[in-house]
Amino acid sequence: MMLYTNELNNEFCFKTARSSGPGGQNPNKVESKVELSWRVADSLVLSEDEKALVLGKLRKRINKDGELMLSSQTERSQLRNKEIVIGRFYVLLNAALKVRKKRKATRPTKASVQKRIDQKKKASETKKLRKRPDY
Repeated sequence: MMLYTNELNNEFCFKTARSSGPGGQNPNKVESKVELSWRVADSLVLSEDEKALVLGKLRKRINKDGELMLSSQTERSQLRNKEIVIGRFYVLLNAALKVRKKRKATRPTKASVQKRIDQKKKASETKKLRKRPDY
């Protein structure tokens, strides 16, 4: 699945906030935390099937308004946090759009069935030998 990143980037809504954690005066002065929100239902890039797939697979990450929310505050730079959150978004979206292959039902081979039965018989014999002999 090839996504058109520039078209999707136009659908993002970014918010900045003051970051928490260490960093001296930097978190108190600079809004380096970046929050990305993306409305799945309003996307012009994805088809209806793809939207349904994303909504199904990422339902725990999507809020009641239908927005996928991601944030990053690991870096001291707002630009770097924005790059990180966009990268995480694309990784998440590609994983959600990946269609799993159907499992083919298979039967165990005769040899594997026989091997399992032999192992069970051997275990049974071992346990029989542990018992007290009857006098």
